[in-house]
Amino acid sequence: MVKADAEFEEYEALLDKAYEQLPDKLFESKRFKLPKGYSVIQGNRTIIKNFGDVSSTLNRDPQHVLKYLLRELGTSGNVEGNRAILQGKFTHYVINDRIKEYVDNFVICHECNRPDTVIIREDRIDMLKCSACGARSPLKSL
Repeated sequence: MVKADAEFEEYEALLDKAYEQLPDKLFESKRFKLPKGYSVIQGNRTIIKNFGDVSSTLNRDPQHVLKYLLRELGTSGNVEGNRAILQGKFTHYVINDRIKEYVDNFVICHECNRPDTVIIREDRIDMLKCSACGARSPLKSL
């Protein structure tokens, strides 16, 4: 019985040591809010007025987000300052739906469902690396 108690105490000490080594982000409880793109249609172009804010909220390169949007919408466009200009008329519902798809595919961790991720490149493959749980998962190329 004494041996079992000593083993249990050793197990508890190892468990406490493991908890101390976990990143602090894992225990934060702030909620990730999906950013909304505010768009305006001018002539035959759609302008996303807060595109820079959206990409910075997602912690992603604006060119990466734009490349995804352009591919999904089947159009061309570019970034000018804080806004993105797309050729064609797109409602804000369509744009925000594509932003949500981008978040699901390229921002949210596939293991722990947290937004604390970065895109890294390993052996010509883009990987989604989670800062909270340490998981890595391959991404589809754009």
